[in-house]
Amino acid sequence: MADEIQAAAEGTPVFQIQRMYLKDLSLEQPNAPHILLEQQQPQVDINLTLSAENVTDGIFEVCVTATVNTKVGDKTLFLVEAKQAGIFEIRNVPQDQVEGILGIVCPQMVYPYLRAIVSDVCTRAGFPPVLLTEVNFQAMFEAQQAQRAAQGGTAVN
Repeated sequence: MADEIQAAAEGTPVFQIQRMYLKDLSLEQPNAPHILLEQQQPQVDINLTLSAENVTDGIFEVCVTATVNTKVGDKTLFLVEAKQAGIFEIRNVPQDQVEGILGIVCPQMVYPYLRAIVSDVCTRAGFPPVLLTEVNFQAMFEAQQAQRAAQGGTAVN
């Protein structure tokens, strides 16, 4: 700990994982048990979102949320929403690099935990596992940056 304080005082860049944790998890099967008898192939819709928040000086929380909505026809078979988060210490790093760390590096570290949780919850609920595909967070970040530039803004969430 003394080394970290000394490094911060000397202006040495610091990047550390403080904690990984499951922030929120929900599973809904609103049409069970009747829909479980259906023989149709379900449609699966997966939505990923990313957020980053400055918790305190040099401490950031990065959350990756997956929403998996599975339907048979127009009825929901099951809905899973999982939010995996990490707390990261980032100090003495230029602001333009902090944005990249929060938008690329941190989500890449959090995402494998989220993938495992979603797969496990689906299996425990009695369904085949939903395997979230790999995500290129760098491409997502660059696309968001390009979109912001086209809109004339520079705000980062």
